[in-house]
Amino acid sequence: MKNNSRRKFIENTLKATAAVALAGPVIFGADKTYAREAANTREFIAAEALQFTQVPLGFEYNALEPYIDTQTNQIHYTKHHTAYIKNVNDAIVAEKISYTTEKEFFDHASQLSPKARNNGGGAWNHNFFWQSLTPKPTAPQGKLKDAINVAFGSLELFKAQFAQAALSRFGSGWVWLVNVDGKLSIASTANQDNPLFDNATVKGTPLLALDVWEHAYYLKYQNKRNEYVAGWWNVLNWNEVSKRLG
Repeated sequence: MKNNSRRKFIENTLKATAAVALAGPVIFGADKTYAREAANTREFIAAEALQFTQVPLGFEYNALEPYIDTQTNQIHYTKHHTAYIKNVNDAIVAEKISYTTEKEFFDHASQLSPKARNNGGGAWNHNFFWQSLTPKPTAPQGKLKDAINVAFGSLELFKAQFAQAALSRFGSGWVWLVNVDGKLSIASTANQDNPLFDNATVKGTPLLALDVWEHAYYLKYQNKRNEYVAGWWNVLNWNEVSKRLG
């Protein structure tokens, strides 16, 4: 899905640029500059560069009560996540980033500007996070359950290790369950990084993500991150995690 308002803005800019360029010579040879910029922008639009989109929430803001409160879900989704989507798409246009897929974008994460990298991570991570939640949680079954048992010994041992990683993450960041070449591993990333980044410490296919930025829990839990983590297990969409494992 393309950002229509942004595209319209660019198209209007092109029309204005073309009008100036056709008006004849202007100071400092700006007519050539305008024409060149217009051509470059036309090429960028024609390339159909990646545009991040925000996934539907999939449940009402109050659906995860009492574990994640209504106000937190609403602010988290409509303010924080929406801002990441807007900012990364702005960066893609302004910096003429020509990658056409999220994978390609993250394969070059270390080469991106801080604005593009951080907001691209924030856009993708939150989409992944929302899809990991449900008002009707289930338990891991089948292949996923077996993989957890092999990697961690049991579901309870996995949850303990995962929770410890969440509590040990200093400042803002994320905790992940990652498939690394067929073996499950727990990873922690700072800020809006994720295991898809080309320079990730633990690089693999994300299966599960927990947002431990304070904006994800502070209204309800204040500084009690441990209570937030404990509640989060009660709204976890294990069916979605199983699909990601394949």
